[in-house]
Amino acid sequence: MKKVILLLATCAFTTAAFAQTPETEVKVRDNGTKKVVTKTGKTNVGQALENTTDAAGNLASDAGHAIKRGAKKTARATKRTSLKASRKLKKSTNEMEAKTE
Repeated sequence: MKKVILLLATCAFTTAAFAQTPETEVKVRDNGTKKVVTKTGKTNVGQALENTTDAAGNLASDAGHAIKRGAKKTARATKRTSLKASRKLKKSTNEMEAKTE
């Protein structure tokens, strides 16, 4: 039983190693210089992990934008309310002064 498990584990590792075989590509730029690009293929698990992290990043970004927008709306509402209260206070103060004179 141990030998079968060991054999399966070895096969899994060699399969993963073949999936990660790098490919080299030489690109020639407009100015004549050469650039060597090495690409490593992803396994299905690696691609799934990358997709998951991308989705988590998108979710965090959306949450950040929502929080920022909410903060702006709250700040605007607070400013508007304080200006209304300030105007009302000035008006009532002027009325009180007019009555006392």
